[in-house]
Amino acid sequence: MCMPSEQVVPERVGAILSRLIACLPAERPVALHEPEITSGDRKAVDACLASGWISSAGPQIARLEEALCEVTGLPHALATVNGTSALHLALLGGGIGPDDEVLAPALTFVGTVNPIRFQGAWPHFVDCEDSTLGVDPDRLSTYLDQIADLRPEGCFNRLTGRRIVALIVVHVLGIPARMPQLQAIARRWKLLLIEDAAEALGSRLDGRHVGHWGDLTILSFNGNKIISAGGGGALLCQDEALAQRARHLGTTAKQPHAWAFEHDQVGYNYRMPNLNAALGLSQLARLSEYLDAKVRLHRHYNAAVADLPDVRLHQPPADRQSNHWLTLLRVPPELRDPLLAAAHAEQLQLRPFWTPMHRLPMYRDCPRDALPVTEALFESGLCLPSSPRLAP
Repeated sequence: MCMPSEQVVPERVGAILSRLIACLPAERPVALHEPEITSGDRKAVDACLASGWISSAGPQIARLEEALCEVTGLPHALATVNGTSALHLALLGGGIGPDDEVLAPALTFVGTVNPIRFQGAWPHFVDCEDSTLGVDPDRLSTYLDQIADLRPEGCFNRLTGRRIVALIVVHVLGIPARMPQLQAIARRWKLLLIEDAAEALGSRLDGRHVGHWGDLTILSFNGNKIISAGGGGALLCQDEALAQRARHLGTTAKQPHAWAFEHDQVGYNYRMPNLNAALGLSQLARLSEYLDAKVRLHRHYNAAVADLPDVRLHQPPADRQSNHWLTLLRVPPELRDPLLAAAHAEQLQLRPFWTPMHRLPMYRDCPRDALPVTEALFESGLCLPSSPRLAP
């Protein structure tokens, strides 16, 4: 295959960059994704400060949890200090322990995988699909047939001898994965199914908010998410007993009592502060506005690059509603790094995908399937500035 000349690459990069610059405001820098803080947000935080309820107790926490149940349609929600702690609680609540294996995508942020190791368990990396960017159910089904045994006591990896106990599915960049198929696989192999929806608040599949297929679901309200609480996350589920167990473990496993500090097991201080909940609740009221803005921004970018050769905006499948958390540009691999460098010289914060998990030093020796789609997406994908305020 002929490689492009040294002159052709800068020309192609320049053509792409000029289209992106035309889409964006003149003020620099343009962040990848930043929160919009309104006067209403400030009033909500000021009122919380005035109340004195600023730590891990207070009325705004319960109100945020109720509002999340309304938005998602899920009956139980627990507000946490961040998405990673919510995922750790999901693993704790699901009984994942030392030397268990948890299937997880290699194409994700490291916060999806670290909680597995918190438990002494092993991430077992599987590939994604090009269309949804999520775990590929067809490939996963074939792979499990090749390496796993189903016994009365659960699913076991024939190669390592370890028990495979759970599957984490990430809704990458807000695009819902093929959850009905993945749910069927989880049931067949007796796996706990966790939806990592940290990027997918507001995304829907088959008319339902993401989270309705997994046993447990997590959200994130970090500063770069579609709504922000300054930090924070949430754990959601449909099973009341599972929700109560997670809440207990996330509140230092403290036994209810008017004054005594009695704890019945090792617990974690994972409760969201009331101050963060006040900001998150105020922002959540504008979720529909942000979703509309992100659709407009995605269309704006698409029109700008539609006629460029070998360049395309990644389109979510038509049968699902993405929140368009980050807009993904697909470029030839030889253009990715030059375009990143040129954009950053213009103070435009384009970003590549996260380095795939199996390439990180602490996870190189973990079990994994072949990961061709993960590798291809990492080499060709660039996330564009996607703050709602950038929408035309």
